Amino acid sequence: MILMKKPYDYLIVGAGPYGSVSAYELTKKGKKCLVIDKREVIGGNCYTENVNGIHVHKYGAHIFHTNDKYIWDYVNQFAEFKQYTHNVIANYKGEMYTLPFNMWTFNQLWGVKTEEEAKEILEKQRYKGKVQNLEDQARSMVGDDVYEKLIKGYTVKQWDKPCNELPASIIKRLPVRFTWDSNYFNDKYTGMPIGGYTQIFEKMLEDTNIMLNADYFKDREFYDSLADNIIYTGPIDKFFDYQFGRLDYRSLRWKTKTLKKDNFQGVPVVNYTDLKISYTRILEHKWFDHQNQKGTIISYEYPAAYDGNNEPYYPIRDDKNTQVYNKYHELTKGLKNVIFGGRLATYVYYDMHQIIAQALKMVNDIY
Repeated sequence: MILMKKPYDYLIVGAGPYGSVSAYELTKKGKKCLVIDKREVIGGNCYTENVNGIHVHKYGAHIFHTNDKYIWDYVNQFAEFKQYTHNVIANYKGEMYTLPFNMWTFNQLWGVKTEEEAKEILEKQRYKGKVQNLEDQARSMVGDDVYEKLIKGYTVKQWDKPCNELPASIIKRLPVRFTWDSNYFNDKYTGMPIGGYTQIFEKMLEDTNIMLNADYFKDREFYDSLADNIIYTGPIDKFFDYQFGRLDYRSLRWKTKTLKKDNFQGVPVVNYTDLKISYTRILEHKWFDHQNQKGTIISYEYPAAYDGNNEPYYPIRDDKNTQVYNKYHELTKGLKNVIFGGRLATYVYYDMHQIIAQALKMVNDIY
């Protein structure tokens, strides 16, 4: 029997950051790649849509930040970046506060002006018992006032669970500072691509064959027949037909409006921390890469339950889900021609620079 050579070296399932970087690097090495994605657009959740000159972050806000100069230089070859400082405002029942928690926040809460004054109040309010959940962790970090006004309601909406039923690890990402620096990220390199993110993925994939509106699981046998190797970036539980059960996620939905005014809120992101308001954030897209566009576009961001049909955004990495994921991960070790990468395939919430670094390492390890 003569075995026919498959037309591609790699089938890459998913045109997000991990899949796109993999395709770009493998193509440079002379490998033939086919990238497929079930969406009609490339870029995964980083996709930005040009609407009247405003680059709308259609699947949520994305800010590029890293301390790794190599990764910063790498992404800058695909777009011109402008300096961007991510300043977030929190609205609690009409009271406005600066995030992340810093001296501006403490001044707005208590009128304090020095680090010593702020620390004295926080020390009185801090939870000093054993940390067993997110509520304990938050109160041990920032006390009762900050927790009640700026953390509790937002978190309950985001995860649809009381804070004392959520793992403490979720809140550890949140910075607390005793300076007047309100920049959300302290990374050495922080920027926004002028003209949006989609151009980056267009350049990465310009020499690669792409099929959009292509659902891998609707014709898996056909797609598998096209390549010797697979790079898979989708949900790991779906790849293995949910044999150990479904992994839990939280999802998101948006309500987007185009307004005739040139300014709605004056910043890209305002968090709404009152539990009675159903949305968690309002994004005003023009302020991400402001180029004096006329009019403005805003998006109300609503947390949503993940039902298997909408998009999985945030893995719920509690003990139960970790045990299930570990079972799936064990199965991956028996597949020599399949590489699992990205947020969904590894069930971890990663930032963009981390995903890019992982894809680059993967290709470097192979070749």
